[in-house]
Amino acid sequence: MTAKIKKILVNDFQISIDRNKDEDYISLTDMANAKDGENRAADIIKNWIRNRGTIEFLGTWEMLNNPNFKVVEFDHFRKEAGLPTFVLSVSQWVEQTGAIGIMSKLGKYGGTYAHKDIAFEFGSAISPVFKLYLIKEYQRLKEVESNQFNLEWDVKRILTKANYSIHTDAIKNHILPSLNISKDKEWITYAEEADVLNVALFGCTAKQWKQANPQLALDGKNMRDFASINELTVLSNLEVLNSELIKNKLPKLQRFQYLHKMAIQQKAVLDDNSSMKALKKMSDDTFLNEGKRLND
Repeated sequence: MTAKIKKILVNDFQISIDRNKDEDYISLTDMANAKDGENRAADIIKNWIRNRGTIEFLGTWEMLNNPNFKVVEFDHFRKEAGLPTFVLSVSQWVEQTGAIGIMSKLGKYGGTYAHKDIAFEFGSAISPVFKLYLIKEYQRLKEVESNQFNLEWDVKRILTKANYSIHTDAIKNHILPSLNISKDKEWITYAEEADVLNVALFGCTAKQWKQANPQLALDGKNMRDFASINELTVLSNLEVLNSELIKNKLPKLQRFQYLHKMAIQQKAVLDDNSSMKALKKMSDDTFLNEGKRLND
């Protein structure tokens, strides 16, 4: 299992969710443990999967979603279901029918996982009430993931593509060294490309900011950690512009002058953008368009 595992909290129990071929698979093991305690999950799942109704449900789901499903083997299991001697495990079901809706996983987050459709059916079997809570928390997770103003998804992943901690405090709220960039051009001779962007947008180099903010620097912070969403948006755009200017072999001073001009113009547009002003933090996970909500 990898970092793609997500967890939701259902009645104070953590339920793991894995992604497989762009579909969500929910841990039946976690669900069974939440209902009847640990160490019984495997038995609960085995008893459930050997039930005739379960096999018919699983087979129908596979026929609707899996073109490689082996119907002959499925019919064999369906005929055997209900007999005292009939036993069936998840691995047997998958191996003999080619099923894709349910699977066994090894490792730290191992156990039995099933497509959300099947997991909800399993929830009905162990506890209809638990199923309702599970659906509610799953829907909440999907709302958070699809929210276009979710800070992690929208800004950090798409705009900056960098591992910065995003804060809503603008850099103007922190001490900045003074650099008269219109007169003092000596710094640019030795400046690295990152500092060309820093000065174009923030008005100082990374070193100057650290010297002016020694405690923050000791804490591992930098000026970009305190940039606003608009500033990070502009910074992302400047990175693209600078790479094109470098390809066109423009001298560093000319590139800086152009980037500085673009930084001023773009930030002014974003600061005046009503949708950006409407960005409000509603919870630790979700950012909503407060202006639209109030007008609904």
